[in-house]
Amino acid sequence: MVRFSELEYKRPDFAYIKKKLRHHIDTIARASSYSEAKAAFLRFNTVFENAATMIVTARIRHDVNTADPFYEAETKWLEKQLVLLAPLLKKLNKAMTASRYAADFAADYGELLLRDMEAQLRTQNNRILLLMIRENELVRAYSKLAAGCRTDFRGESCNFYGLLRHMQSPDRSERREAFEAWAALYEGIAPQLDKLYSRLVALRVKKARRLGFSGYTELAYLSRGRYDYGPDEVRRFREAVRDCVVPACQKLYEKQRARLGVDRLHYYDESLNFPGGNPVPEGSPEQMVEAAGRMYRELSPETGEFFNFMTRYELFDLVTGPGKRLGGYCTGLPGYKAPFIFSNFNGTSADVDVLTHEAGHAFEYYTASRELPLHQQHYSTSEINEIHSMSMEFFTHPYMDKFFGDRADQYRACHLADALCTIPYLVSVDEFQHRVFEKPRMTAEERYAVWKQIEQTYLPWRDYDGNAFLEKGGFWMQKQHIFMYPFYYVDYALAQLCAFQYYLRIREDRDKAWNDYLRLCRAGGSRGYFELLEVGELARPFDAEVIRSTVGQIMALLENDPNLEPDETAIAAARAAVAAADAQAETGAGVVDSDGGQPEGDAADADAPEDEGAGSPSAQTAADAPEAAETPEASEAPEAPEGAGS
Repeated sequence: MVRFSELEYKRPDFAYIKKKLRHHIDTIARASSYSEAKAAFLRFNTVFENAATMIVTARIRHDVNTADPFYEAETKWLEKQLVLLAPLLKKLNKAMTASRYAADFAADYGELLLRDMEAQLRTQNNRILLLMIRENELVRAYSKLAAGCRTDFRGESCNFYGLLRHMQSPDRSERREAFEAWAALYEGIAPQLDKLYSRLVALRVKKARRLGFSGYTELAYLSRGRYDYGPDEVRRFREAVRDCVVPACQKLYEKQRARLGVDRLHYYDESLNFPGGNPVPEGSPEQMVEAAGRMYRELSPETGEFFNFMTRYELFDLVTGPGKRLGGYCTGLPGYKAPFIFSNFNGTSADVDVLTHEAGHAFEYYTASRELPLHQQHYSTSEINEIHSMSMEFFTHPYMDKFFGDRADQYRACHLADALCTIPYLVSVDEFQHRVFEKPRMTAEERYAVWKQIEQTYLPWRDYDGNAFLEKGGFWMQKQHIFMYPFYYVDYALAQLCAFQYYLRIREDRDKAWNDYLRLCRAGGSRGYFELLEVGELARPFDAEVIRSTVGQIMALLENDPNLEPDETAIAAARAAVAAADAQAETGAGVVDSDGGQPEGDAADADAPEDEGAGSPSAQTAADAPEAAETPEASEAPEAPEGAGS
C-alpha cells in the first residue's frame, strides 16, 4: 500500500464488474461441487473489493472538499452505478441463498452471511432504483448545504465546527454570541432543510411501500440488520432511559450549575464544565497524533501495531476547513484492509474524543480484516460497532495526561459525565424519527412541535434563553443522522450502556476487560447482535435492570468525584470577570450581550457519533460517524464497505 495522499484514483469499470458478476452468478447456480461455488463467490468478492477501494477513495476526497467539482461529479456517478448494479447483486444473493451448498457457505462463513443476503432480497428491488438515486441526490444536497454554511464571528470566518470552539469559552458573553450565531446559521437554512427533509421522508415512505412494507420504519430496521429486536424493544429502552437516566442527568446538570456559579443553566452553559474553561488538548494536530501513537503503543501490542500502520500510510484527515463535510467517521479501504479516519478538529476536547472514538472503529476494522476472510464480516451492525468506538474512549482514559497534562482528571470526569448525559439526547432523536414516520405527512411546523414535546420529556433541563427558533423546536435539524442515516442514532445509546460495562470492568480487572474487548473486535460482523454481546461478555442493554444497575454504578462514581465539585475560588474569579465585562459594556467599551453556548455536543455533528463529534456522540456529537459502522449508508443503495460509525 502507498500513502493515502499518493493513492491513485481509477474509476471502476462497471461493465467489467457486471460481466464478472453474471459469470460468477451462473457458476454458483450450476456448480457441481461446493469448492467450485465457493471459488466463484470469492473471485467476485475480490473484484468488488478492488472497486470498493476506489469508491471509498472518491468519497473521502469529496468529503474533504465538497466543493471539488471532480469528486463531486465522480461521487454522483459512482452512486448511480452502484444503484444500477443492485439488480445483479440481488441475483447473486438469490443464487447464494438458493444454492444446494448454502449450508456449506453458512458453515464456512457463518449463518449471518446468508441471513443478510435474504434481508437484502427483501429490501432491494428494480422498482425502487430511481428512488434510490434520488435519495442519494437529496442526501448529497443536504451534506453540501450544511458544509457550505459559514459566518463572520469576531473577525473570523467560521463554520459550525469553528463556532463550537467559541461555544466553550469561559466568557459567557462569547458563548452566547457564538450560540446565537450558530442558531442563526441553522435558522437561515431552515426553509431549505425543511423542504429537503420532507422530500426525504416522502421518498423513503414511497420506497418502503413499493417493497411491500407497512411503512419505512419496518424497512429501516431490516436494512440495518436488526434481526434480534424491533421497535417495541427500542420503545421500552427509551422508556427506561426516561425513568432512569434522565433523573441522573438532572442531578449532574445541577452539579454543573453549582460548579459554574450561575443562577440558571442555559443551553449555552451545558458545554462548559468549569468556570475557568474546559480542559483542551495541548499541541498541534500533528502533535496530538504523535501523542496518540505513544498512547496506543503503551496500551497494547495490538493497538501499537495498528496505529503504526495508520500513521505510516497517512490514514487520517482530521482538521476542519472550508467546504469539508461535517462530522467524523471511520471507513475502510477493503483492498488494503486499511481503515481511514475522517474528522473536523477544532481545538476542543472533542478532538481527543473523536480521535479515540474513531480509532476504536478503525482498530476493530484493522483487527477483523486480518482475522476474517470476507469484507462483509469486517464490520458488524452499528449497535456493535459503536461499542468498539465508545469502549476505546474508556480504555484510553489512563493516558489522557498525554493530551491534557495536569487537567487530565478533569477531562476524565467530564468525559464520563458527558457520556451519560448524551443518552437522553440520543433517544430523543430516535423517538423523533419514529414519530415522523408514523405520520409522514406532518408539516414542518408539526415536526417542530413534536421535537419540542420530546425535548420536554427527555431533556427537561434544556433552556434556550429565549432563542425563538430553538424554543419552537428547531434543534432537531442540527443532527445530520436524521437526514443521512435514518434510525442509526439510538445505536449510540445501546452501545454506550455496553461501553459502560467495559469501563466498570476496567476498574476491577483491566486485563480481562481488554481481552473481552479484543475478542469482540476480532469477531467483527461474523455473528448476530446478541451472539456478539455474548462474545464480548456483555449484558443486553434492553434489560431494564441492566440499565438501572449500570447507570447506578456510573452515578456513584460521578457523585463522589472531587473534580465535579464546585471550586469557590474559580467561581469567584469567573463572577469577577463577568462583572468587569458588564461594567465595560455599560461604559460602551465592551460590546456583546451577556450569555452564550453550544449545540449539543454536535455543533455540526460532531461524531457522532454521529458521529461522528465524532468522538463521543455528545462531543461531536460523535458520535460520529458515521461514522465503522460509520458512516451509515445514505440510502439502501448497494454500498462499498464503509465504516464504523462516527
